[in-house]
Amino acid sequence: MEMGLERVVATGGRQRAASLPLSSCDSALEPKGRRSPGDLRPSRARRCFSVEVQPPFPHLMLAFLARAPRPLLSGSAGSPRRAMAAAARQGLRSSSSSSKKLVECFYDVLSPYSWLGFEVLCRYRPIWNMELRFRPVFLGGIMHSTGNRAPALVPKKGEYMTKDLLRMAKFYQVPLHPVKDFLGTVLEKGSLKAMRFVTAVDMAEPQFLEPVSRELWMRIWSRDEDINQPESILAAAERAGLSLDQARKLLEMSSSPEVKNRLKATTDEALKYGAFGLPCFVAHVNEEPHLLFGSDRLELLGHLLGEKWLGPVPTSSKL
Repeated sequence: MEMGLERVVATGGRQRAASLPLSSCDSALEPKGRRSPGDLRPSRARRCFSVEVQPPFPHLMLAFLARAPRPLLSGSAGSPRRAMAAAARQGLRSSSSSSKKLVECFYDVLSPYSWLGFEVLCRYRPIWNMELRFRPVFLGGIMHSTGNRAPALVPKKGEYMTKDLLRMAKFYQVPLHPVKDFLGTVLEKGSLKAMRFVTAVDMAEPQFLEPVSRELWMRIWSRDEDINQPESILAAAERAGLSLDQARKLLEMSSSPEVKNRLKATTDEALKYGAFGLPCFVAHVNEEPHLLFGSDRLELLGHLLGEKWLGPVPTSSKL
């Protein structure tokens, strides 16, 4: 079956639009009627120009369509004309991917609110025009450097936080449950060993950074399990898809000076941006960094990026 292709046939000094099949370009040059073998000249100087959608130059196609006569743009939704226009627009969207705005997500698996923001950003990654970069840091270092205190140290804040986490978990659709011993889990055990392991993953096996982080969050904030003992870290790594051999090598690597220095450097970078807690998001817009604190600032992040906020669980029906 021949596919139709828009062509412009120039006759004399005038132009008209015609829809010709892909194989009919040569036939437009043939004279009509019977002629002698020696007379094969076209009846008029007809030239056929094919308009093909070339991915590197979709803007040329759109410019042509904008100037074309109205019949060229008409047709059913499934017609070749519409298909060509849609392909050109898709090409423009593809060519704009290089202009994605960088969004850095600074997090620690000890922070439950970081998990909420992390999951929502993962959902928006294919929707918003952004380059999402996860930056594991050490929450204890940020709190110490800024003189900040955990909300749970203030009794009323602690009570509110427990209720707030349950509400937020339901709203964000993340399986988060407050731990039984918040002070012991967060303040005494901390997350230094876990975040060194996450940093090692980021350095050596970055494709596993997202699932490893998620599995550590699942252990502490969904099942109230340990995240600091070697066997706990190895179990999370295996559930994330790493082999036991890979996980053991990364665990050994996590105690190296290179990993320790990397975690400290990333934490210091977050502090330079102005971080005082987690999660923190840094949106780079017009070569200027914008720091946002808290998982409840993602709507504002979308505004900075010039994107539409569709709620914490965006669906295709909202697009």
